[in-house]
Amino acid sequence: MTTWVFRLARASAIVGGLVLCAITLLSVASITGRALNGFGLGPVPGDFELVEAGTGVAVFLFLPWTYLRGGHATVDLLYNHLPAAMRKAVTLASDVLMLLLWLVLTWRLWAGMWEKREYLETTFILQMPVWWAYALCVVGAVIGCLAYLTKTLIELGLARYPHGWPVPTAGVH
Repeated sequence: MTTWVFRLARASAIVGGLVLCAITLLSVASITGRALNGFGLGPVPGDFELVEAGTGVAVFLFLPWTYLRGGHATVDLLYNHLPAAMRKAVTLASDVLMLLLWLVLTWRLWAGMWEKREYLETTFILQMPVWWAYALCVVGAVIGCLAYLTKTLIELGLARYPHGWPVPTAGVH
């Protein structure tokens, strides 16, 4: 089970990277268009709307992979001086709390998506339905829930890291 969750998280991070590259290119094109306004060019219409939506989508697609790789910031001032059993308890407690937070976050994103869809809310310039971005964020949030659940099961000893996977430890950042 863990192998496909790790692969899914990695794939979502790659898609998030592609989204980030696309909005970067969009920003460059829009800024270049503004700079060359005197030559008949102009900004990309709705560039702010697309960057806003794309950034949210990219973040939700990156976070599961970041978490599984142990890439989140940690405060190790006290943690490194705790006994091994206490460090394991702290890690397990934080994983369970983050899983609960992600479940609530996913639930509220889902509810928000349906509300935006029901009221036919669109962006101002492009008239793009807002719920589209919410739907893509929900996909990332569901992958995040799977990642946090998998990591919690690993911490409980009910699952294992995929073969060859380097085990993240605190204090290596």
